[in-house]
Parts: sequence; C-alpha cells; structure tokens
Amino acid sequence: MQKVHLELLGMQAKDKVTGYSGVVTTISFDLYGCVQAVITPPAAKDVKIDSGHWFDVTRLELSDQPKVMETPDFDEGYIAEGKKGCANKPLPNN
Repeated sequence: MQKVHLELLGMQAKDKVTGYSGVVTTISFDLYGCVQAVITPPAAKDVKIDSGHWFDVTRLELSDQPKVMETPDFDEGYIAEGKKGCANKPLPNN
C-alpha cells in the first residue's frame, strides 16, 4: 500500500476542506497510522514562496493533469541506498 501513496508524489492536488492546492512534494507515514502529504503551491511572481502544508491523503482531490515530475525510485539504486541528498542551493544573482 505504501507504493500507492508514494505515487502521489509529483501530482497536483487540492485539499477538499480548505481548497489549498499545489503539488504533492512529501509523503509521511507516522507511528499512529496517518498517511499525510505536503502540498506545495506554485510560486507567484513577487510573492514569498510558501513551503506548503500537511494534509491527510484522504482529504486530497487529485488533478487529472500529468505529474510535474516522475516519482523517484525508492526501491533500488543510489536513492534507495540513501546516497542522494537535496539539490544544490542555487547561487544568488549578482
């Protein structure tokens, strides 16, 4: 069942309760049985970037749009071995 939830990564979604929308960027499985996702909204020009908010996956309405990027392979390879870190921080414009 974890695979089904991991496939949410990269999908566009909206919280049914608040209407908050964006891309699923993180999935969490907690000790108490909750499966939650971070929805990160698109960045608007001249607006502070919102880091996203956590929602139970049962509250998500998924878009029929294609994923913004493919789900990483967590089963084998350097990502599964924990050898992939976050992307390099971009250098500020001079």
